[in-house]
Amino acid sequence: MGFSTLLASTLCTVLLPLLLFLAAVKLWNLYCVSGREPGCNLPLPPGTMGLPFFGETLQLVLQRRKFLQMKRRKYGFIYKTHLFGRPTVRVMGAENVRHILLGEHRLVSVQWPASVRTILGSGCLSNLHDGQHKHRKKVIMKAFSREALQHYVPGIQEEVNACLARWLRSGGSCLLVYPEVKRLMFRIAMRILLGFEPRHTDQDSEQQLVEAFEEMIRNLFSLPIDVPFSGLYRGLRARNFIHAKIEENIRAKMSRKQPAGGCKDALQLLMEHTQDNGEPLNMQELKESATELLFGGHETTASAATSLITFLGLHRDVLQKVRKELQVKGLLCSMNQDDKQLDIEVLEQLKYAGCVIKETLRLSPPVPGGFRVALKTFELNGYQIPKGWNVIYSICDTHDVADLFTNKNEFDPDRFMSPSPEDSSRFSFIPFGGGLRSCVGKEFAKILLKIFTVELARNCDWQLLNGPPTMKTGPIVYPVDNLPTKFIGFNGQI
Repeated sequence: MGFSTLLASTLCTVLLPLLLFLAAVKLWNLYCVSGREPGCNLPLPPGTMGLPFFGETLQLVLQRRKFLQMKRRKYGFIYKTHLFGRPTVRVMGAENVRHILLGEHRLVSVQWPASVRTILGSGCLSNLHDGQHKHRKKVIMKAFSREALQHYVPGIQEEVNACLARWLRSGGSCLLVYPEVKRLMFRIAMRILLGFEPRHTDQDSEQQLVEAFEEMIRNLFSLPIDVPFSGLYRGLRARNFIHAKIEENIRAKMSRKQPAGGCKDALQLLMEHTQDNGEPLNMQELKESATELLFGGHETTASAATSLITFLGLHRDVLQKVRKELQVKGLLCSMNQDDKQLDIEVLEQLKYAGCVIKETLRLSPPVPGGFRVALKTFELNGYQIPKGWNVIYSICDTHDVADLFTNKNEFDPDRFMSPSPEDSSRFSFIPFGGGLRSCVGKEFAKILLKIFTVELARNCDWQLLNGPPTMKTGPIVYPVDNLPTKFIGFNGQI
């Protein structure tokens, strides 16, 4: 009797869990590694799937760019992996990316990882599909019309100049550029996109929101496990704090009488659209949309603006050419001269400054890629992309491998001065994505970055204290050392 009990105990505690584990591994191999769609003779892309259930998520989170570079060197432009709980195909190269971006609703559909969907919410633009997405995007696009952008220019210029004046008052002491720029872009997004005037947001509350956003964004891409102290748990807690603060501001906005005439911010348009259609005001969807606008409106532009400071600081000849263009246009002046206010027409004439921004986005795109899910099994460059698998198209790798660009590692804005054939350039340079899901605020971002470039060039000189920074992705591209820099006033001599 004792032996039978011991045997049963051994089976329950050792053999049964081992058999279950081996069965799970076998199913994992059948599902993710060796299994192909029945009737499809095409091979799966090369690559590895990592550990059962966990896949290669931990390697990606810990190594980021190093992990992705290793994968590209080993497997090429299309490879399989397993990330964030899903079998995934990662795609790069203009032709491959074109196939994915133009296959929206036919071959693929947007589907961010479960952690992103959970934290950002189902009501934000990024997670809407078909008619809902088209309708919401149309409403938001009104806030980024040419007329609206012209309306935003003075406010953006005011915020940028106030920030640069503060940097110059530091007397040449060390400033950590990346957090400084993030705070600037956050203020601009709050004011321009959500219509919150600076006087309604005190510095302590603003700093709390900035810190909460950083915590939320750090944990956007995490394992979909909501337990205390997990990445998803921390991200949701930060998101809830952000939502509470935004709801306070939305209710205050609703109680204030909006001025007649003029352009309206994106949040105001969404609120009015809901009211005009006789729908009950969905506070949760408004909070999710506002959070998404703040995320897209300040994290990505902060990354790009930091990269602009980096490249112009490392390439003084390019900075001098920007100043020469400003001088020709009569714009090389200090921030205190009121007669040199910018507008859309003036900004559009600054072709070289625009090329500097493009080259910055080519070498250091803020968003490294986008997520889709295969709606059906299809072929891509001789490989099978199985139905239900995630598809990540890579922006940074596509820029790196584009045949269109010579001397790819050099910072050379002149490469954009001559227009390239549309067919060859359309998907070789995709900092804002492409197709039906291209960035809704890309024109706003371009105007903001050009204003920042103009004001920076005509008011500041600076020195990067650590030289070229090491860049990291988490999930937005940023310098590991936060870019310590000394700023002094520009003397006007070129």
